[in-house]
Amino acid sequence: MTGSRQVSRRRARAAAGRDRRRRRSRTRTGLTLGVSLLVLLTAGAGWLYARLNGNISTFSADGVSGDRPPASTNGSNVLVIGSDGRTGGNSELGGGDKNDIGRSDTAFLLHTYADQRHAVAVSIPRDTLVDIPPCKLPDGSWSRPQTDAMFNAAYSVGETARGNPACTQNTVEKLTGLRVDHTVVIDFKGFAAMTEAVGGVQVCLPQDVYQRDLNPHRPTRGERIFTKGPQTVSGQRALDYVRIRHGIGDGSDIGRIQRQQAFVASLLKQVKSDGLTPTRLLPLADAATRSMTVDPGLGSAGKLVSFAMSMKDIDLHNTKFVTLPWRYQGARVAIVHPDADALWAALRADRTLDGQDAGARHGTAAPSTSSSSSPSGAGQVSGAGVSVAVYNGTTVTGLAARAARTLGEHGFTVTRTATATATDRPRAGTVIEYGPGQKEGAEKAARLFPGAQLTATAATGIEVVVGTTYAAEPETTASPPPAAVPSQVADGARSADDNPCSNLSYG
Repeated sequence: MTGSRQVSRRRARAAAGRDRRRRRSRTRTGLTLGVSLLVLLTAGAGWLYARLNGNISTFSADGVSGDRPPASTNGSNVLVIGSDGRTGGNSELGGGDKNDIGRSDTAFLLHTYADQRHAVAVSIPRDTLVDIPPCKLPDGSWSRPQTDAMFNAAYSVGETARGNPACTQNTVEKLTGLRVDHTVVIDFKGFAAMTEAVGGVQVCLPQDVYQRDLNPHRPTRGERIFTKGPQTVSGQRALDYVRIRHGIGDGSDIGRIQRQQAFVASLLKQVKSDGLTPTRLLPLADAATRSMTVDPGLGSAGKLVSFAMSMKDIDLHNTKFVTLPWRYQGARVAIVHPDADALWAALRADRTLDGQDAGARHGTAAPSTSSSSSPSGAGQVSGAGVSVAVYNGTTVTGLAARAARTLGEHGFTVTRTATATATDRPRAGTVIEYGPGQKEGAEKAARLFPGAQLTATAATGIEVVVGTTYAAEPETTASPPPAAVPSQVADGARSADDNPCSNLSYG
């Protein structure tokens, strides 16, 4: 009996040893497969990034104005410009002379709120009368400012085939008081390719559309190119849809803007429904980057992917589309004040169209502050832990003390107030100088002095030198940011999940 038990134990130990060897073998096999898969994925990602990087074109940041609104932690702003330039194969899609100058066909400012749950796109009609600030020309000089110019004329400053996106960005910043964090230009060819990459986009027409509706110079009505009602379009047909202007409603650009908003909403809905997977996103990213020009801040695949993923949690219902408040002024479009001012103020304060405070990330309640002497839109500035010295760069007495009060009310520690040296006086604009590691604090201070210029120096600390423009501003109790934009603006907003057949035609 003892011998048989020993044999049984030896057999059990041998079997256990075989099991351990098999497990080690399976583990080694699994690790080998995992490492191999990781290598393949890494190599694939490298190839993908190299391909996308090779697609991306950037425009020079040299043309971006030095006189900009201060940077803000209240969300981010992206200017999207649709170009009807005829270069790079676009003439086959849009017609026109391939040697023509670059023109802006459509534009909107996309404000993504700091909570990363809400977004609003504000369309700016191409015929809107605006002031165009000085813009850089191809020879390195700067143009003279223009008043009461059409908005789309900014893109044509310099009359180059590639257009002037920096000039359009400067114009939007001057118009809105919002800093544009990124600018993206997409042309006809890229737009058409994107719609094909997602398998088409659902649109809707309020009536049948014929060839002459797309080209009013045709002698006859031509063939019917769209039937009334919902349908799916891609490629050239998608481009024809967003470019239709005549023959629907009053034939205005305003009506076309409404259909373009419906189209972008439908495109977003299609991308969301497909799922944000590499298989789905690769063709879309490839198509977009091949005909996209961006600012240097988005000039790589990694930056673009990071930016796109930052918006992945925004719900379709919380993605809104509105048009800058407008009225006709002859054949042009004038901005309606104070409605437009209220809209920009709400975005600067990171408030949604219905007045919600969306200034905190991921649903955390944002701190609410109110200051008796705060500039409009600066209510949420917190200078806690930031030390600042204040200097009066003018001959107006008491100006440094006044600026110090404003800074103190927002939590800044004011270490000194004094008159600037004679070489710094008189100063026209406010300048904020900051030393190494002090940029974030300087940017916070700049939000209290609209139009302030930020300058990096080798000195330590932060110094605010106020100028005559600050002296000209009355020290009055500022109104808090509006709880909501005017109802006539908010009520006309489109959500990205709206029925594509709703609200399609103006006039």
